[in-house]
Formats: sequence, structure tokens, C-alpha cells
Amino acid sequence: MIGKLTGTLLEKNPPEVLVDCNGVGYEVQVPMSTFYNLPAVGERVALLTQFIVREDAQLLYGFGSVEERQTFRELIKISGVGPRTALAILSGMGVGDLAQAISLQEAGRLVKVPGIGKKTAERLLLELKGKLGADIGIKAHAVNDAQADILQALLALGYNDKEAAAALKALPADVGVSDGIKMALKSLAK
Repeated sequence: MIGKLTGTLLEKNPPEVLVDCNGVGYEVQVPMSTFYNLPAVGERVALLTQFIVREDAQLLYGFGSVEERQTFRELIKISGVGPRTALAILSGMGVGDLAQAISLQEAGRLVKVPGIGKKTAERLLLELKGKLGADIGIKAHAVNDAQADILQALLALGYNDKEAAAALKALPADVGVSDGIKMALKSLAK
């Protein structure tokens, strides 16, 4: 029903913003990835939206990119994942990181998001496989088993997704697991 809002940003109270569109103020829930990219209060803003009607509420969710909105739509189709959980997932990890986790079937990365348990993470992996990440993030066939193991090891050692992915990109494609981990740790130590 409401696909896009363009207006003046009146308030920023994470995760909610208030957008004035010609005298009508819309309260919009946004993921933190969108929130961090918003302009200052009083400036013009454009958000793609998803309007959700429930028995007890009518809610508007806003996104800074088409990919975020499409991912949100895919997430809320999954049984047990409502709009609030989908927003938490998008706030906890970017679309590219989520696509990578789905492609590599890494439930451990999803469980790190508040509100996502092991069963929900496994359901997300199962139901989103092949639906998410075709154009975003890395493709499953582009990563071999050794690279997936190296990535898992770096995450287990406490490195965040961005650091681990950057170290993985710097490695040769045919590197073994143990050599790859050593090389990645050396590059991360710099």
C-alpha cells in the first residue's frame, strides 16, 4: 500500500524515525543499517517501505535500499519470523553478511543476532537457501570447503564478519585449511 516515503526527517529515536510528508508525520521502524545512513534531523529523506497490518496495529517499516526491503520481505515469509525479528536480523548483520551466512550455511553467525535461537537459525538457513544472495554477497559455489572452514575458524577466534571476510579475500584460491588459517592470522595481525 505505502511503498515509499519522501519528506523531512523530524525525529530519530532508534529504531524509529518520524518523517513529515506534506504535513502528515509517519512513524517508521528502520533497521540500524538504514538508521546509521539517515541524514540529519530537518533534512529530506527517502525511504522504501513495507506496510504491515496486524489485528492490533498498523506498522510501517522503512529501508534505505531495495536489497534491504527485499530481504525483509523474504524473512517475514518464514514461519516464526515476524517483522520485529526480521528487523533485528537486518540490524544485527548487513544484507551481504546474511547472504553469505545463508550461502555457506553458517547457523553460528545467525545465532549471534539477539532473538535468534538455534532452531530459528536452522529454519532461516533451510528456507532462504537459494532465495537470498543471488546478486548479493558471495555465491555458494564461489567458496570451496577450505575457505568455508578458514572463515569458521576466524569467526570462532573472535574476529568479526568483516575482518574474517577481508582476510579470506587476501588468500590464494587453492590454499589448504591450516595454511590458510596461518596466513589469515598473519594478515589480521598487521
